Amino acid sequence: MNLVYFGSGSFGLPTLVRLVAEHRVKLVVTRPDRPAGRRQRLEPTPVGRFAAESGLDSIKTALVNDPEVLRRIRGAGADALVVIAFGQKLGGDLIDDVFAVNLHASLLPRYRGAAPVNWAMINGDVETGVSVIRMSRRIDAGDVVGRLATRIDPMETAGQLEQRLAEMGPRLMIETLALHEAGKLDARPQDNADACGAPKLAKTDGTVRFDQPARAVQRRVHGLTPWPGCTVRVAGSTLKLSRVAVADDGDKPLATGAPGQILDDHTVACLEGRVRLLAVQPPGGTTMSFEAYLRGHPVPAGAGIEPR
Repeated sequence: MNLVYFGSGSFGLPTLVRLVAEHRVKLVVTRPDRPAGRRQRLEPTPVGRFAAESGLDSIKTALVNDPEVLRRIRGAGADALVVIAFGQKLGGDLIDDVFAVNLHASLLPRYRGAAPVNWAMINGDVETGVSVIRMSRRIDAGDVVGRLATRIDPMETAGQLEQRLAEMGPRLMIETLALHEAGKLDARPQDNADACGAPKLAKTDGTVRFDQPARAVQRRVHGLTPWPGCTVRVAGSTLKLSRVAVADDGDKPLATGAPGQILDDHTVACLEGRVRLLAVQPPGGTTMSFEAYLRGHPVPAGAGIEPR
């Protein structure tokens, strides 16, 4: 099939690589280069970089519905449009008269929006997955034409889960395109009554409170890693929490303390239970084990951890 691919983020790269291998990607549409790093040099999107390295014809635009951009896209003669982590809404002039599909990192209609992986973890879902939907004029609301599910490991971070979901994308997208070509695609409308949102995260979301159960603390820390991260104050210092485990006391008496208090074994008391800090990142430093951090930054028992 002749395809036009719309994408910017790295989530869609595994699928794009597979599409290039098995179909004819006539055009790649991505966002413009942006300043990055300390020197604020212009850097292409991950998709833009791959397109350049692979010799694919590409457009970098902040206005995908601009008439000149529309002319270029139509000129590619696409049999289908594939959209993954693009960051712009395609208008009706693009999607109404062509087979246009989107790969989304959730089991729609759950978690429509920009941060489905994060919110699935924060909210304690035990399962998530990827969905392919027909593009519609409402964001993430089109008919579902394919789904793959996976269990969420409570010890993985949002970054790790997103990578797993990205690796599930190629199989589902290739199967969807094959079914479409064969005229056997089963399109199922989403039940809007089951829909829930996944709003875009901001840097100000990057913290955690301990006046909640230990499992909820773990879900928030892992659901916000690597970005925006959970930044807290520990014994007067700023620290980003990257990974925690729910402490298991077995048959021992449960150690207690006020929520956020460091206990004698350096676990942290929660409203219910305790968490063990496994990986942390000091300002300007690299991620390290909490044990390694304590060797250079002693934290006395009884000290508190506070949201920043």
